[in-house]
Amino acid sequence: MALTALEFLGLVAFAASGALAAVRARLDVFGVVIVGLTTALGGGVIRDVLLGIHPPTTLRNWPYLAVCAATALVVFAFHPQVARLRRAVLLADALGLGVFATSGTTIALNSGATVYAACLIGMTTGIGGGAVRDLLLREIPLVLRKEIYAVAALAGAVLVAIGHELKWPAGPVTIVAAAAVVAVRMLALWRHWNAPVARPPGPEPERD
Repeated sequence: MALTALEFLGLVAFAASGALAAVRARLDVFGVVIVGLTTALGGGVIRDVLLGIHPPTTLRNWPYLAVCAATALVVFAFHPQVARLRRAVLLADALGLGVFATSGTTIALNSGATVYAACLIGMTTGIGGGAVRDLLLREIPLVLRKEIYAVAALAGAVLVAIGHELKWPAGPVTIVAAAAVVAVRMLALWRHWNAPVARPPGPEPERD
């Protein structure tokens, strides 16, 4: 139950952030809904494909699609008010990242994946939807930029894997790990922590 509740919370958070990004890109209502759905469900679909779960869980259960579509429509209708809540939107995105990275790891472990594979699948679950969103909007995916994003997701996945190996209760471990991802992500935004970026190459030497 705790895992399901966290998943729906993450769906709402990612659908809202995806829909708002689509509104800013001047997409119509259909485009906003599609981007919201893709952002919210993309990571879970990738997770299930990697685990051999066919068809993916989110495509077999209509409440997942309904919740995401409804969230996207609400954002489309009230986007001026939502756009003013910049911190809330960043928090929603961080919340979605934490929830999907940790729940994805838990599902992978429960499906028999090794700890190593489960951590990578969990990280991919967290960042997958956002990467597809950015590609649809013709942007460089956030995970490939300098901001701390994938590292936070991987840290949460590792915490879940450690709890699994130590036989701790899955529900509390998932919640704590998700909170840790959110904390790292928000702290990185607040303190402007960035991954190293290569310096641009200098001018080529003139040839004789």
